Amino acid sequence: MTEFEQQELTQIRNDFRYYLSSSKVSEGAIKALTTFPLLRLAGFYRYPIQISIEESIADISIEDKDTIITGMFDILAVNKTTETTAIASFWILVIESKNSGVEVRQGLPELLTYAYQTLELQSSVWGLATNGLQYLLAYLKQGNPPTYQLMPELHLMESERSIQLLQVLKAICKLQSAS
Repeated sequence: MTEFEQQELTQIRNDFRYYLSSSKVSEGAIKALTTFPLLRLAGFYRYPIQISIEESIADISIEDKDTIITGMFDILAVNKTTETTAIASFWILVIESKNSGVEVRQGLPELLTYAYQTLELQSSVWGLATNGLQYLLAYLKQGNPPTYQLMPELHLMESERSIQLLQVLKAICKLQSAS
């Protein structure tokens, strides 16, 4: 990490700490204060990646649980140069945000449902659930049934783990930009 990135990461933590000190932080504020700045630092705003915000998804039926979930994912990063079909771009990272008072794992069912949708069109996708403090990454792979692997939880307010968070996001971005 560069010195600039470390300074920016410290600023993101300090800004978020200020908001946390006064009350619970809403999903929208979490995206503005932490998620969007982290994505910018990691390179997700640069070509060929494009960010979509709060896109609706079609009904998804998960046969083994007889569940139908409708909703909107919070943030989606796609690779605009790689198409999975004539109308669908390659999904890189799906993000589900929760307010700071919610345990980050509560966002996992929504995140997995949204990410599951794309496995019909591509072999894998990354997912990220966050409440601003905690960051839980999942790697989903196509299969019968599809599988996912949870990465160790990272924490924005802990200096070393926040550095790891940014490094992981940069690595995901770099892998997708190179492909």
